[in-house]
Amino acid sequence: MSRTARSRRLTAAAVLLLAGSLATGTGAADAATHPSTNHTQAKPTVVLVHGAWADGASFGSIQARLTHDGYTVLTFANPLKSLRTDSADLNSFLKVKTTGPVILVGHSYGGAVITEAATTDPRVRGLVYIDAFVPDQGESVLGLATSATPGDPSAAFDAVPYAGAPAGDAELYLTKGAFDATFATGLPKNQQQDLFARQEPVTLGALSQKATAPAWKTLPSWYVAGTDDKSIPLALQQKMATRAHSQVTTVKAGHLAMLQHPATITHVIEEAATSTR
Repeated sequence: MSRTARSRRLTAAAVLLLAGSLATGTGAADAATHPSTNHTQAKPTVVLVHGAWADGASFGSIQARLTHDGYTVLTFANPLKSLRTDSADLNSFLKVKTTGPVILVGHSYGGAVITEAATTDPRVRGLVYIDAFVPDQGESVLGLATSATPGDPSAAFDAVPYAGAPAGDAELYLTKGAFDATFATGLPKNQQQDLFARQEPVTLGALSQKATAPAWKTLPSWYVAGTDDKSIPLALQQKMATRAHSQVTTVKAGHLAMLQHPATITHVIEEAATSTR
């Protein structure tokens, strides 16, 4: 097919799509097609960024609630390889997959990723942290974690070599004991077992890499802190949230607060989305 013919087909498809939207009265599609006519009413896209040892499914209930409330929701498949490249990949994802304003939501290590990534995309309007690391310039996730819980963290991990790894790097999986005791606390045993089997490893390099200029210094932020979190102690969560001038909500939950309190966290995300419009 020639380029001209392909262009005509794409143009025709776009016209049909617009016509269908107008015929059915779909306001969201109309706003997306004519953003300038309804800018103040457009809801930001919510992008969910999971952390280490988790995946996008951990946001399932929150995603469903936000979608029900009329938000466009996307889940970024965090590579968990390097803070710098993970953040760059998130930037690329935002450029290709989103239009208009964005709210970034990060859990655990994902908090460091959104902190790094949001500095280079002016469309990001706010940051929501869930049991998350919020590093300042020169800080690493591992450094923050060990500052709150001194000792050798290596006993909690099974280190697995991976192809193309820099010297000394490895993928880190949580051991079963550490996973249940620090990561999946407060969840039923069968759910802990399922999550343990599906955990996504993070590299030592990603946890050790130091952050650059943090986006929370120029963007509003919200923080949901689990009071029973054994991965990031509550005192450290509160310290990071206070430093970032975040609006803080506490929930009685472990490190995976989004599985235990999806309604509360959805409310916080929607508050962030409404406040930044």
